[in-house]
This record gives sequence, structure tokens and C-alpha cells, in this order.
Amino acid sequence: MSQTQALFHLPERIRGLGELAYNLWWSWHPSARALFRSLGLQAWRESGHNPIRMLAQLPPEVLDTAAKDRDFLERYDSVMSQFEEGVHTRGGWFTSEYGHVDTPIAYLSAEYGLHASLPVYAGGLGILAGDYLKESSDLGIPVVGVGLIYAGGYVLQRIREDGWQEDMETTLDRTYDPIAPVLDDEGKQVVVQVPLFDPPVHVAVWKAEVGRVPLYLMDTDLEVNQPWDRSIAQRLYASDIEQRLRQEIVLGMGGMRVLEALGVRPALLHLNEGHPALAIFERIRMAVDQGADFDEAAQMVRESTIFTTHTPVPAGTDIFPYALMEKYFGRYYDRLKVDRERFLRLGANPQDPGAGFNMTVFALRMARYRNAVSQRHGQVARKMWAHLWPDKQEDDVPIAAVTNGVHLPSWIEPLRLQPLLDRYLGPAWLEEMERAGIWELIDEIPDGELW
Repeated sequence: MSQTQALFHLPERIRGLGELAYNLWWSWHPSARALFRSLGLQAWRESGHNPIRMLAQLPPEVLDTAAKDRDFLERYDSVMSQFEEGVHTRGGWFTSEYGHVDTPIAYLSAEYGLHASLPVYAGGLGILAGDYLKESSDLGIPVVGVGLIYAGGYVLQRIREDGWQEDMETTLDRTYDPIAPVLDDEGKQVVVQVPLFDPPVHVAVWKAEVGRVPLYLMDTDLEVNQPWDRSIAQRLYASDIEQRLRQEIVLGMGGMRVLEALGVRPALLHLNEGHPALAIFERIRMAVDQGADFDEAAQMVRESTIFTTHTPVPAGTDIFPYALMEKYFGRYYDRLKVDRERFLRLGANPQDPGAGFNMTVFALRMARYRNAVSQRHGQVARKMWAHLWPDKQEDDVPIAAVTNGVHLPSWIEPLRLQPLLDRYLGPAWLEEMERAGIWELIDEIPDGELW
């Protein structure tokens, strides 16, 4: 039984609503959101704009009526045609520019802000990651996302009657999340063992569909794991320093093991901040297993690694004591064919070499391309890390800047502003955003209408 069949039963004529609800493509297409909303405005609001929850809770007669309603079916057929074109074809900018590519970019991030119905994010870093996956889908860029499922609840804030802020912890119910278990050939959920842990730690693999882009999420809350191990991914950004290291081992090294188990061989590794940087060691291990020595393997991995740095202050960088690194990696050096001192030196900050293994320093050293997230941040990052390139002037430090944008279809107001721009800029303006002339047409919009 599929996950959609288990949660709700759809009439055959509108059975495609199930696939649509489980692919977050709907979240950035106004016509798809309007289609779900038209099944019942109150039900849509009560579901928290989560179509899976709404479909599961709607009375069957509502769905039966919709399946016979001519107006609804016209909208349904139009949306499903767009969905088919946007998700199940290999078109898009990337294919037209570079052709079809079988080896994707592996994008690893501790959080993804895709939609409120999938709460695996906390802030701007996650929003950037979510928008990155959505834009990759729209452009047809071959990307595979990897992250974690957090079993614990989130802290919500409310203002009490006396005016003071109050934190409220909530327990997450994953029943209606837009994720599905990844199954093996025998129909069982894929479970992968993460390296370094004794006793072993395993992760169950889930998949979220983000348009064309698959996002694989790892869950450590399994009965096969010990209690402390089950809680590795209890909360985003564990506060305990050892549990934080264990979390990053699962994210980075476990993430690469998951892709390996699924037969995904990424051509490039893109790290969103330093949290998943330990994936680099697993990529080196794979090359060493194929006969390369450590230097050759490290160079191959470096040439195909991208690192996006976010944190503008040294205090925000993860630094793990060497003794803690030794506890988990002591038996891993031989696997990489490298000695302890050289291994640990990769994460040593020359300005404070005794502080521990610095994840940002490690990622900066091991990436071929590094970028900050705004022009100003690029200046700050080059100043912060200039000492890693003592032979270069500060302006020449190889940390580029790609100013954070947003995935415009996700964030533009759909009922008034987008139709207004469609009228004056033309319906194709979303696809022509980079053409300078398109924005000159803004002046044609009457001030009163824009206001």
C-alpha cells in the first residue's frame, strides 16, 4: 500500500492529487495552491496549508463531488499538465546549456526551509537551502539534497496577556509530512549504517520530492540504535559538543554512505556551511578504496567540492577538541592512509592551532570554490580567513561572493502583485528575470495601481 493510499482514498478521476500533494512543487505554483484551496477554504486553513493533512481529513463526499465538478476538473487537468511538464521532463535551462548529465551535485545542509509542512529548518541558512533546491528544479540542474529529520519538537513563541514572551515546545507529528520511506528491492525501508560509531548507529532513509530534485533525509530515532544514538538528530544543532560532533558525522559521513547505498555517484559536493563538511573524508575514503593514496584522493575531492560559508563571526564556527576527534576518528586514519597529525592539521586554525578541529577552516581548505552569501559578507569572510592564504593580499583571498537571492515564485505575493507584473512585464518575465530590459517596464505600471 502506498503512503497516499494509507492516508486518503481519492476518486480515480482526481487520483493525481495524491502525487501532487507529496511533491513540494505545489508550494511555489499558485495554480496548484488554489486547486487545493478550492476543495474547502476552511479545511485548507485548518490544515496549515498542508494538502496531505487536508486530503486525509476531508469527508469522502467532498472529494467525490470534486471529481464530478466540471470547473474543478478543468483546473485539475491544467495543473496536472503543468506538474507533468515541470517534474517529469528533463527540460530546463541546464539541459539546454549543457545537455543531460547522469552524475548530480550532492548538496548537503543541516536544514532545509521548503515549507511549513516539513519543519526541518530554523532560519536563513535553511531558507537558502530550500530555495536552492527549488531553483535547481526549475532550471533542471541535476541536484540531490541530503539532510536530517529531527525527531524532537520546535520551540514556538507567543506573547502572553501580560506582554512577556513565552516559549512553547511542540512535539512533531510526522504523519502528514511530505516525505515517504525509501524502499529496497524487498519493499523494506532502506537503513544504512553510519561509520565510526561503536556500537553501530543506523539511519532510516526518507525522501522528499522538491519538484525534480530528490531530498534524502536521515532519521536516527530507530529501535536498533542505543538511546543516546537515537537522539543524535533529536534537535537541530545539538548544544552538547559531543552530540553535535556525532550529529555532523551522521549528516556528512552518513549522508555520503546513504548516497552510496542508493547508487548515487555525485560529480560535485556542495556544502552549505561547515556542518556537513565531514562528507569530505568519506569521499576521500571512497577514492582510497579504489587505489588512490591520500594525497591523490584529497586533491580529487578538493577539485570537486564547493563550500558556502555563512557565519560572519569566529564564535559561530564549530570547533571540536582534538581529544574528541581522536575518540571517533582514531581508527579511521588507517582507512584513509593518513597519519593522525596530518589528519588533524587539516582542521587546525593557524591563528589558534590548539583550539581544536575547526570545521570552517577544514571546509575552506578542502574546497576548490568557496563563496560568501553577499558582497559585504565576502569582504568580511576574506578578512576573517586571510591568514589561511598568507601569500595573498586580503582582496585576493579566494572566497567569492554570491549574493543571496530568493526563489521568486515561492516568495512573491500571488494574488495581486504577480498578476500585476504579468500584465505589464509580460507572462514570461519570471523566465527572463536576468534580462535588464525587463525591469525598465516597471516604470509603465501606474503609481496608483502599484500602490
